[in-house]
Amino acid sequence: MDAPKEHTRCPARGTCPVFLAMSSGAVRYAPSVLGPALDGNLGEEPWDPDSQPHPDEGHPPPLEAVPVPWKSVGPCKSHRTESPRGLAETPGGEEAQGEEGPAAAPLDMLRLRSSSMEIREKGSEFLKEELHKAQKELKLKDEECERLSRVREQLERELEELTASLFEEAHKMVRAANMKQAASEKQLKEARGKVDTTLFAEFQAWRESPTLDKSCPFLERVYREDVGPCLDFTMQELSALVRAAVEDNTLTIEPVASQTPPTAKVAAVECGSTNTCALSGLARACRHRIRLGDSENHYYISPSSRARITAVCNFLTYIRYIQQGLVRQEAEPMFWEITRLRKEMSLAKLGFFPQEA
Repeated sequence: MDAPKEHTRCPARGTCPVFLAMSSGAVRYAPSVLGPALDGNLGEEPWDPDSQPHPDEGHPPPLEAVPVPWKSVGPCKSHRTESPRGLAETPGGEEAQGEEGPAAAPLDMLRLRSSSMEIREKGSEFLKEELHKAQKELKLKDEECERLSRVREQLERELEELTASLFEEAHKMVRAANMKQAASEKQLKEARGKVDTTLFAEFQAWRESPTLDKSCPFLERVYREDVGPCLDFTMQELSALVRAAVEDNTLTIEPVASQTPPTAKVAAVECGSTNTCALSGLARACRHRIRLGDSENHYYISPSSRARITAVCNFLTYIRYIQQGLVRQEAEPMFWEITRLRKEMSLAKLGFFPQEA
């Protein structure tokens, strides 16, 4: 049997960094032909190169052994003169392997370093390209943001200008309307101040006991000044019949049908044609005809004659509403409405009438 190996102690166990690293379990010792075969106790127990620190001694678990070539840096400071005879003798094969390891290790390191430098350079170039792209995109976005900002500012300015112009125009329109209203109110007050007190007194007296009797002062004046002249047509006989029908509220006005033949009692030349007015006797296009009471006879009338009859009918209708108590107003608004209706009769008598008539 082989003799038991002697355990040697590390000559510099107290100061050697290798000893300290191995004693703490951070480094695992792998014996080779380059390292001394140490024996002895590192503490209380003998030191074995193949031994590992026990986890229960408070040391961290050992690292996995990584084959790293050792580089001879000479003996420790405290034993510079120590002879290499203390190195452990190994078989010839192991010695050859130990001599080959230090020679191959620098080549591997150089390859690793070269590969690392190449990867680093490629990574640096890639990052530079990405940074350049990002800066370019950021610049384009900044330019677009600046353009949109200018567009927004321009739109805001235009909107402010438009709003200001609209407000100014609205204020002008309001001022003009207020001025017109003030002028109208002033004219109305002046007109009311110039109203004939006699006419208003006659209307107030009639309003106290409204009646359709033409003998009262108010209606007698209106018939004399407006109703009579407005219904005074050239054809006196038919004019009298029309006036009576208007006063009795039995007159009917209807549009003319193009295919309806005339059925008038008077001469056909005077009022029996749609091209001749039965009241004025003038050659006019007659688009309406009148019927008196329950008579079946129809008389074709011109637009001017229709406007005169309609103006009188409107006045008499309003008078009837007042007489029946259907108008709920003060005396002054009623009087101004009657004045407006009298004005329409005067205009129709002079030949001014709406085109649709």
